[in-house]
Amino acid sequence: MTSLYEHAGGDEALHRLEEAFYTKALADPVLRPLFPERVPTHVPNLTLFTAESFGGPDRFTRELGFDYMIRVHRGLRITDEQRQRFADLYLEALDEAGLPKDEPFRRAFREHVDFGTRVAQQNSHAETDADLHPLREVPHWTWDGDPD
Repeated sequence: MTSLYEHAGGDEALHRLEEAFYTKALADPVLRPLFPERVPTHVPNLTLFTAESFGGPDRFTRELGFDYMIRVHRGLRITDEQRQRFADLYLEALDEAGLPKDEPFRRAFREHVDFGTRVAQQNSHAETDADLHPLREVPHWTWDGDPD
């Protein structure tokens, strides 16, 4: 079966998605505290993460490691409103980036974003390592909507 990564269109399509999302996040007043300025590595790093999550190359793990993802979220104190806005803007960016519109892909993508934003939100409030979400590696998302 084709991976979500291949179905999405690989690195090029995912880079378009991350750029469309990041542009929206930078302009959004609810997300501005989380994205106060453009960081040159944000889109490339998020592209690597999404690619690996969707069954593409494991470059995020090899080049950055999951601890990087934990570090960038710690202390952000993401609110419920910010978590939801992040997810909403991400889903809007799918169409802008020209990603597939079929329901199985969109469902898996929505579930991936919902899961990821909940992990990031929990980690953003963690006072100690024990408060962190137990996830310690890039989740490999499947068509069934569950990380394996």
